[in-house]
Amino acid sequence: MDAQAALILWAMLIFQLKHFVCDFLLQTQALVQKKHIYGHFAGLLHAGTHVIGSLPALIVLGANTRTIVILMVAEFIVHYHADWLKARTDETRAGVGQDSWFWMMFGLDQFLHQMTYVAMIYFALRGL
Repeated sequence: MDAQAALILWAMLIFQLKHFVCDFLLQTQALVQKKHIYGHFAGLLHAGTHVIGSLPALIVLGANTRTIVILMVAEFIVHYHADWLKARTDETRAGVGQDSWFWMMFGLDQFLHQMTYVAMIYFALRGL
């Protein structure tokens, strides 16, 4: 394995660990209950924890300061809006429960976050 492939794997591991910690360990019920309100501190705080958690992966990738700042801002925007849209969907379907639609939207939300990490790796290595 060459050095760049190893960096990509390390970065992906950091992103995965960060995602688990931010989405499943640090996210309180209070945060979950307020993310559907656009601009609410809960959603902003949650997206902010993700951005801070991404910093080690971007450093491992050797991204320059400008690229790191751009990617962190982009991740904040994408993560916030993906979560807000998912929370809005959940809120409008509150009486339905965890049906197949709920799980499809949960999966889509998680997929969008994972594709964000792939894009961040690409642009961190390419430079912006």
